[in-house]
Order: sequence, then C-alpha cells, then structure tokens
Amino acid sequence: MAGLRLGPLLRYADGSDATVWVETSRPCTAEVRCADGSGGTSRTFQVAGHHYALVPVTGLTPGTETAYEVFLDGARVWPLPDDSAPSLPPSVIRTRATGDEVRVAFGSCRWAAPPSGEHDPAGPDALDSLAERIAADPPGERPDVLLLLGDQVYADETSDATRRRLGARRDLAEPPGAEVADYEEYTWLYYESWLDPQVRWLLSTVPSCMIFDDHDVIDDWNTSAAWLADMRVKPWWRERILSGLMSYWVHQHLGNLSPAALAADPLYAAVRAAPDGTDALRDFACRADADRASVRWSYRRDFGRVRLLMVDTRAARVLEEDERAMLDPGTAAWLREQALEERGSYDHLLVGTSLPWLLPHLVHDAETWNAALCRGERGARWARLGEKVRRAADLEHWAAFPGSFTALTELLAEVGTGAEAPASVLVLSGDVHHAYVAEPRWPAAAPDARVLQLTCSPVHNSVPLSIRAGFSFGWGAVARALGRRLARHGRCPRPVVDWRKTGGPWFGNQLMTLTLRGRSARLRLEQARAEGGLTTVEESDLTR
Repeated sequence: MAGLRLGPLLRYADGSDATVWVETSRPCTAEVRCADGSGGTSRTFQVAGHHYALVPVTGLTPGTETAYEVFLDGARVWPLPDDSAPSLPPSVIRTRATGDEVRVAFGSCRWAAPPSGEHDPAGPDALDSLAERIAADPPGERPDVLLLLGDQVYADETSDATRRRLGARRDLAEPPGAEVADYEEYTWLYYESWLDPQVRWLLSTVPSCMIFDDHDVIDDWNTSAAWLADMRVKPWWRERILSGLMSYWVHQHLGNLSPAALAADPLYAAVRAAPDGTDALRDFACRADADRASVRWSYRRDFGRVRLLMVDTRAARVLEEDERAMLDPGTAAWLREQALEERGSYDHLLVGTSLPWLLPHLVHDAETWNAALCRGERGARWARLGEKVRRAADLEHWAAFPGSFTALTELLAEVGTGAEAPASVLVLSGDVHHAYVAEPRWPAAAPDARVLQLTCSPVHNSVPLSIRAGFSFGWGAVARALGRRLARHGRCPRPVVDWRKTGGPWFGNQLMTLTLRGRSARLRLEQARAEGGLTTVEESDLTR
C-alpha cells in the first residue's frame, strides 16, 4: 500500500483550479477529493528513487472554501490519523472571487525547526506561529498566498540530526563534509523542514510561491566568475549543483506553475511519461548549469488585479566582469515585458526578488565600490583584493551589479508613471536577516505610483548581535558618509535614485503581510513570540 511521505502542499489556487503536490512511498495514483465533489487525479512520476505527483484540482467554485482529502490508490492518507498528528482543522482550498481583497504574506531564510520539546537556538518559528493562529480560528484572516523568497532549505548549514544521518551514510571527513552531497540528501532537508506538523498543515491549506536563493545550493552561489571557476574544480561540486537544481525543480519550481504552464512544459511531460524521469531531469539540470541563460526560473502569477513577478536573482546572473549583470538578457527582457504588459489591467505590481533592491546606504556603496574594484577600476592588485572582500562580505546584491540596479530602478519608475500606472510598485525581498521599508526619492518628477522596497527576513534563523549592530549602523549618517568615501575611491557614479528608510530596522523571526484591496495597500509586520503566537510590530498604509 502506498504511503504519504511528504505533503500535501497546496501550491497554485485561483478561482476554479488548484494544484496539490505530494511525495509517496511507491508508484500510485494520487487523488484529491473535495467536499463539494470537485477534485483531480494524477499518476506519480519517479526521480532518483522517489515518487511524486502534482495533482490538478478542477471544478472549484469561485469565492468558496472547500475541505479536501488525499487518497493514494483509493486509500485515504490525508488528513493523518488522529493518533499520529496534532489536532488541526481540515485542509481547505480557498478560491478567490472577482473583486476580493488579496493578502500576501512573505519572508525568507528558514532553518528547519527542531522537534517539539528540543531547544531551538533560532527562537520561535514564524511559520509555526502563523499556523497556530490560523488553526485556532479557521474562518478568520489568513494569507491568500505565502511567498517564500529564498533559503527554504540550507544545503550548507545542516542540523545536528541531519549531520548524524550524513555521517551514517558517508565519511564526513571527506568533502563536502556535513553539507549535502546529492539528491537523496537534499530530500532529507525537505523532510526535516516540511514534516514539521504545524508547517506541514500550513502548507497544505495556504497556497505558496517559492524562489531559491544561495543557501538552497550553497552560500555565495554564483557570486562571481572567479567563484564559479573555483567551485567547478572541486570534485563534489558537479553532483551538488545538479542535485540542487533537480530537487528545486521537483520540490519548489513545479508548484509555482499554473496548470496551463504545466500542460505546456515539455520537461514535465517527459518526466511524467518516462518510467524513471531521473535522466531527463538530470539532462535538464546539466543544461541549466552549463548555460544559465537557457533556463528561466522566474515566473508570473496574477491574483485578480495584483500582478506578482518572481525573479530569479541567482541562476540568471551573467558573471563575467566585463558583462556582469544580475539578470541575463532573456530574463531582463521577460521582466520588462511582464511588468509593462497591459499595465492598466493591474492595481499593484509586486516584484519578488530574494535580494533587496534598496539596501542600507553603507552596504549599497560598499557593493558598488567593490564591483568597480573587481572589474579593474583601480588596477589588478585592487581587483584581487576586491574579489576576496566580495566573497568574505557577501557583496552580491543588486548594488553589486550596478548596471542591473540602474535598469531595475528605471523600469520601476516607468511602470509607475502615467495614466495607466498602478497604485503601488512594491519590491519584496529577504536575505539580509532584518526587516525594513525603504522609499526612493527621485531626482526629477516622482512616479505616480508609490514605489517601495519591503524587506523581511528571517522566518526562522539566528541573527548574531554583530549583524544587528552592523545593519543598524549601516542606515545612519556616519555610515552614509563612509559609503560615499568608498564610492569616490571606486570612481563610482552617484546612484540614479536616492532613498530613505521609512520603517525599521526590525530584528527577529518575522513575516510581512500585504493587504491589497482596489488601489489601497496596507502593510503589517509581525514577529514570532517566545511564548507563542505572532505580535504586530508595525502596521501602515502604503498608498498615497
């Protein structure tokens, strides 16, 4: 009899359709049955000895909430038996009706929480806290979608429990040591993270959109051409990057796609048609690694009159110093096309990018200075030093790709200007282990839309005192003056836009939630409390 190994995850949901992702213990037919009679079935596909299905659910009624169950070969496997799981409400699929408000919760950087009762050095998990609140009041407020903006798993910073499993499988004295090495070990990270009982239930009942960041593969992933050259000579790197891309495609990327996009995806069709899809997926990962521009991980989702563009800022990079860019030409063109297409058809544009566009001023100037050194602005000696500093200090955000920073800034201004401009253009990011709101100040006429950088992380991670102090200092006047001196040394031009921090910095395990109704937008920042639950730290109106 087939068993449910992981999931269900409710990934896509609109007015009438949804997708539900599962991993099973053996080949079978997965079925989702909804209380209103709707549902769907899908045969599992196989990758590296594991069995998965992404079940399309059709026939849903807009503006309703429908409980669902999961069956494998006709036997019910979800909800779990009462004696094997905490008491939680039924998993439901909520569908949107035209004109509904849209709630978008987002954050990044989540270490898996340890089992209940064990000490948690990272403190309370914001996703656990969100699950507890929703479970306590099922009809109450909940996100329409949860955006996880990178570092869903940490391939290079494993837990004690995972290290013990790795040590039982291979010699940790040999590289890559206590980091994951292959696809099988990647699956352990997802089990550890997504089998957390509260998080498992949360992901079964709140749709989610995901994008990777560096720790999903390794810290500093694709920092520079020199970094990549150094990694490619390591004997363990090829298996690591291929397994990282393969496991991301299976566990995260597939669920980002709409049913229509899935139906048109040749790789998905090939993997499902094969008795074993491992070779087809591995060939795809090889192409993605060899030619990053040949694959687009970025995607678009529409929630009524809210448009979301999730942008890959890791695998889409151009790394050669004389052509360095955050986005390859194809991805940059896609972003521009999606942002400007039928501009009057949406009221809010959300740009999800794991790495912030606007940073503390000292960090921004340090990154542009470092980019100038690395491309040889001050000579070969400074270029060698710049590469060392870039890796040591993680200087790799939008500011470290000055041309891309300028292009994104100009695109956001163009989108936000004119009669068809949306009410808001909001850049949603994580990565930097604190939360803040930053607003650009334009040198000439400001866009008609409200343009903001909204940054929120971590969801569940430790934040050393040194990081807190550094980011707090980075926003101040002294830090700004120091940053300008660095920029002058690097012969860097002034940024095309100035900005100021209008909220934060806030530190802790936290989530931001946007509530979008018509042309209004409200922001709420909540932090997980040690005693349980979420507490509101900030709430504000974002529209003019």
